[in-house]
Amino acid sequence: MDPVDEEDPPLIQRQKKQYPLTASLAHYLQHFGRHSEIPLVYNDLTRFTAAMPYENPKGEETLWLSVVYPPEVMARLTPRLTEIYATLKIGGDLSMAEHLTVERIDFGEFGNSRPFRIRITNLFNGNSDYYYVKQADSSRIYGLELEHILSPNRINYLVNGNTLIEEHIAGVPGNTFISDYLNRPNLNKVRVAKEFVKFGERCFIRLLGDMRSVNYVVDITPDFEETQYRVRSIDFDQQCHEGNINAYRAHHFPDNKPVDELVRSHLNKQNILQYRSEERSQMARRATVARPRLTALFSIMRKEEIAPPEHFHALRTALGERYETRAFEDCVTMGDLTETHIRRMISEAVPL
Repeated sequence: MDPVDEEDPPLIQRQKKQYPLTASLAHYLQHFGRHSEIPLVYNDLTRFTAAMPYENPKGEETLWLSVVYPPEVMARLTPRLTEIYATLKIGGDLSMAEHLTVERIDFGEFGNSRPFRIRITNLFNGNSDYYYVKQADSSRIYGLELEHILSPNRINYLVNGNTLIEEHIAGVPGNTFISDYLNRPNLNKVRVAKEFVKFGERCFIRLLGDMRSVNYVVDITPDFEETQYRVRSIDFDQQCHEGNINAYRAHHFPDNKPVDELVRSHLNKQNILQYRSEERSQMARRATVARPRLTALFSIMRKEEIAPPEHFHALRTALGERYETRAFEDCVTMGDLTETHIRRMISEAVPL
């Protein structure tokens, strides 16, 4: 987040082209334990026969639809969906999943990945958990991997063919945090402002776009003296895909304006620069620890098409103008551009 920044808000392309997994990326996923012989259920999940708007606990309609299947279809889906949950959570031990059932399936027709949200319930104690079934897309997978490697958060996901399974990321949705938490008298606004600066820096460095308030959550953890906050991305569809540089700067989205105002009213320019520098240093240390994995990822990413050519050219020009450098001129793909940007941004803190 820049101390002074008044540029126009970004426009995000709503329907993004799906980029299929290549043999090289599939081999990477196999090597690093992301591939699994989970049931290929995505196409079967699309065969629901009825849908109704899902209401949140407050009785408000959401963008999700709760879907219904014929009994015989649901009977086939249930064991396969519980098997996926067991693989994701407990290493595939199906004997530990006999008491689990699928309580509800929701469909998000709003997203590029057109996700299904699966609610798994423990029949012994009524406890529920969620995971997501999405269409596998290489640019989204690069986003998941960069989050896992470079952020303070671990990401649990599995891939098989066109099926991508993602663990639910718990936290208060960003739009709910802004509307219901931001003005609470006991909120530590300085800590919240600090975390949003660091979050914005992480997203911009690794070129993760579209961090509107519905695409991140705030993890709130009571500590022995003060409450801790962490802002976490939950949507990785727009990993280095857009050509507009402002698409990668969370504070440029209008629905994040209250957070931007909070930052500017509680942190001075020196504070903002300090927290941005802290995040770069931490990302540099993570990159150093995970150097072989990051190098392997970039070696594949540099060679693949993960964004329209016009987006790549626009972003390459914008980054060169922003930093007043010709360092990006030799980049020929969006993956190449992403690697160059990450290495340039964090190399001043700790050498890679």
